[in-house]
Amino acid sequence: MRCFLFSLLFPTFIITLTYGQEIINTTPPQVGSLNRNDFPEGFIFGTASSAYQYEGAASEGGRGPSIWDTFTHRYPHKISDGNNGDVAVDSYHRYKEDVGIMKDMNLDAYRFSISWSRILPSKSILYQLTILN
Repeated sequence: MRCFLFSLLFPTFIITLTYGQEIINTTPPQVGSLNRNDFPEGFIFGTASSAYQYEGAASEGGRGPSIWDTFTHRYPHKISDGNNGDVAVDSYHRYKEDVGIMKDMNLDAYRFSISWSRILPSKSILYQLTILN
């Protein structure tokens, strides 16, 4: 199986090619700086987050336990550093600051996920609606 992963790590591009167990890293020469003019017209700059890694507030806003909450609390030894998503980066409480940073960075898009355990037990999506507005 062949897999190709491309990620932008400012100010260098790192390309990782994976062939089975073998990993080849190719790092091109340093790039002095990048700006929007270095990309095609219409290129969308954005960021993304994953609910479990970002939200935090595991017991707030009507959120019930997720399968990951159950797993990390029941088997903390199975997680390399023993951490869980109870607090994460606390975007639940810091979303205004997070959105402000994205605005300051002049991003065009933000893809975020919503924890099902936050929606289904309480049917409340106030937190997500607040971000969208």
